[in-house]
Amino acid sequence: MAFAQETKHLKGKTGMKDLTVGSPFRCIIGFWLPVFLGTLFQQFYNMVDTMIVGKYLGLNQLAGVGVTGSLSFLVIGFCVGICSGFAIPVAQAFGAKDETSLRRYVTNSVWYCAAISVVLTVVTVLLCHQMLVWMNTPEKAFRYAYNYIIVIFAGIPFTVLYNMVSGVFRSLGDSKSPVVFLIISSVLNVILDLLFIPVLGMDVEGAALATIIAQGVSGVVSLIYLIKKFDILKTQKGDWKPDMRYLKTLTVVGLPMGLQYSITAIGSIVLQTAVNSFGEIAVAGVAAASKVYCLISCPLEAMGNTMATYAGQNMGAGKIDRIRKGLYQSTLACIILSVFILGLILMFGNELSMLFINADEIEALEYAFQYILASTIGFPLLTFVLTVRFTIQGMGFSAFAMTAGVLEMLARCFAAWLLPAHLGFMSVCVANGLAWIAADLFLIPAFFYCKRKVEGKLNLICKETLA
Repeated sequence: MAFAQETKHLKGKTGMKDLTVGSPFRCIIGFWLPVFLGTLFQQFYNMVDTMIVGKYLGLNQLAGVGVTGSLSFLVIGFCVGICSGFAIPVAQAFGAKDETSLRRYVTNSVWYCAAISVVLTVVTVLLCHQMLVWMNTPEKAFRYAYNYIIVIFAGIPFTVLYNMVSGVFRSLGDSKSPVVFLIISSVLNVILDLLFIPVLGMDVEGAALATIIAQGVSGVVSLIYLIKKFDILKTQKGDWKPDMRYLKTLTVVGLPMGLQYSITAIGSIVLQTAVNSFGEIAVAGVAAASKVYCLISCPLEAMGNTMATYAGQNMGAGKIDRIRKGLYQSTLACIILSVFILGLILMFGNELSMLFINADEIEALEYAFQYILASTIGFPLLTFVLTVRFTIQGMGFSAFAMTAGVLEMLARCFAAWLLPAHLGFMSVCVANGLAWIAADLFLIPAFFYCKRKVEGKLNLICKETLA
């Protein structure tokens, strides 16, 4: 009762939201909108790096930054995934109204994230040169790729900090606060980009440095806000002591989510290697198209993150049928959005690519349009990947999501290794669609399996209670 009263009190004060009550669709849309805006702002400041690099520095520098996309996703995606995974037990504890477990999941996440940050930073900084060699990075773009990605890897602690704090915000139903901090980060990133490159004459490392500084400031400010405003997280004696029970749960849920991102990224790296074989112009075209893709997929990505929190809280509350209803409604909404996005690309695809590539780079623009059009046609397939996978993760079945990541990786490897001889550059364009089909064929049946398994456990608990 005390927990419920505190939650009700804090809802208006800090934006905490209980997603286990009220209309499922209204809860989802109300939570989704701030997440979407936050995702949009995050892509905005990522795009600014690419725009300034492409416009002020040149095509080879753009290709260098583009080459690092899949490599960055391999490492940074693991950080994002594992932080999102750590937030799932917090959301479940919040839904179950278990204040003690909630606090201890948060504190044990802090210890876990600190260790991960140190290990990943050291390993990636030492190996990034060799990883670019393994990717067959074009010679003209190699130096720029290395100078950019080593700065990004050196800033991993800031990346982990921001994503850990954002995960806690979302697990408590607060999707608005992270948007505020992303706006701060976005504005600062733009200012630093323009300072470091056009004014101070820095090369691609200036863009990377601007991103890391902006994310670091956002992470620190959001952490201070979290500590001061959320009374529910005020720790007590013993909360900060590492506890193997909580660390084990965090590992079981968080590690597969992190690995799922990295496994998917391995497929993207293999695919990027295939892109590299078509030369610097194709690399630059795909780099621009990838930025457009990240922008237009924001609504779908935000729905995925929303469903993780929604499913997590309702799982903690034991409301499985509510999870099913929310999944159906969110999936239908995203399919409608996918059709609208395809229309935008058909009308303005070239213009969006020109944000990153000069209009006279005709061949690069052609590569970009082919890639983004083929990917956008597959967005209904991507919808199921995101909504179903994140719902399964929120329910606590992270290993199933990791399996879907393996299937995506295998499909992209197939497209990169076997199709170029037959389809040429089009093999790169259809790779995403093939990956999403492979994941969907597994995820959709997996959801119904997870639902039946959870319902069986709940029924058994009810029978034992009545007995």
